[in-house]
Amino acid sequence: MNLLLDLGNTRLKWALAEDAQLRGAVMALAWETPDFETRLGALLAALPPLRAVHMAAVAAPAREAQVIAIVQRVLRIEPRAQRSAAMLCGVRSAYREPARMGIDRLLGLVAARAAGDAPCVLAGLGTALTLDALGADGRHRGGLIVAAPALMQQALLGAAGRVRAQGDGRVVWLADNTEDALGSGAWLAAATLVERFCEESAPALGAQPRLLLAGGDAPRLQAQLRHPARLFPDAVLRGLAIAAHAQRDAG
Repeated sequence: MNLLLDLGNTRLKWALAEDAQLRGAVMALAWETPDFETRLGALLAALPPLRAVHMAAVAAPAREAQVIAIVQRVLRIEPRAQRSAAMLCGVRSAYREPARMGIDRLLGLVAARAAGDAPCVLAGLGTALTLDALGADGRHRGGLIVAAPALMQQALLGAAGRVRAQGDGRVVWLADNTEDALGSGAWLAAATLVERFCEESAPALGAQPRLLLAGGDAPRLQAQLRHPARLFPDAVLRGLAIAAHAQRDAG
């Protein structure tokens, strides 16, 4: 059994995997959780015997070092960090400098290809909204990165001295209060971008792509889309399970 760790910008997620498949529940712990190290250590100590620990990190290097130290202390295992590359498990990166593509995006595409969903557009909803187009041949055609709706709202509230909001608000096209106007602007901007990206990527993909939505805010975005979309949960961990299995076979 392998332990998989997904170090995102706001939280750590983990799951067990065997034979390229996730096993059991996916767990999560926010970085700002009080006594983070103690709680994570206790949770890791309760796991069954492990063969290896694989990790994918987009969090700050200090967070990565913190998790590595906890894993080494509690499990006595050296984590193996998955890094971005020009080719990973049948997916060829479009990046001119492949190492600079976020490993979370690349692993999500690995999971989508393995699930038989290509050609597709994978939209990831985390701190950022990421969009990536994947061809049926496994070629990544490129993508976009913008602030996710929640971050859009935070940035505007921080920059506009007279704009104040008391809650998230509803999503409507004709808002009559600040809360609704802020929330609607952010979510509808994101939905419009996702749909436009699907349209623009179709010629390069040679077909109308499937739209997959990953990340914690994916259901909320799905509700604003006119384009058919399917939730694709735990994309990073699913891709990491495939990559870890491939490394074992190659080794």
